[in-house]
Amino acid sequence: MALGNLDEIYRDDVILDHRRNPRNPVRLNDPDIVADGVNPFCGDEIHLQIRLDYEGRVSEVGFQGEGCSINQATGSMLSEAIKGLTPNEAAGLSDRFHTMMQGSEPTPEQLAGLGDLGSLANVRDFPVRIKCALLAWSTLEDGLESA
Repeated sequence: MALGNLDEIYRDDVILDHRRNPRNPVRLNDPDIVADGVNPFCGDEIHLQIRLDYEGRVSEVGFQGEGCSINQATGSMLSEAIKGLTPNEAAGLSDRFHTMMQGSEPTPEQLAGLGDLGSLANVRDFPVRIKCALLAWSTLEDGLESA
């Protein structure tokens, strides 16, 4: 993708699908982990509720968000990606996502290992939008740290 073509990101099938049909848009009652995040630069918001099963793995995720398509799609993808993970594994996935967004150019293998999340890799070409993609993950990290 050529630098400067943000429209292509907004037309990506995976991003559009998660934006138009967000996964897990419910608000969970009695969650084990709750976290809220706001991007003060653009007003994006994310609200996460996470329930753990008896083995300490993520069994349910509630996700509500307001803001741009990148923020909404990322929150939806996160809500699917962390199911079945332990909090430590979810933190590790968050680290890998942050590296994809802010580190060196990801390899095809790294992108494949991230599943749908890899579709957001080109957001890194638009520095002002990186915070939109990272908000859900930073919010998750805050929730995991306070749990």
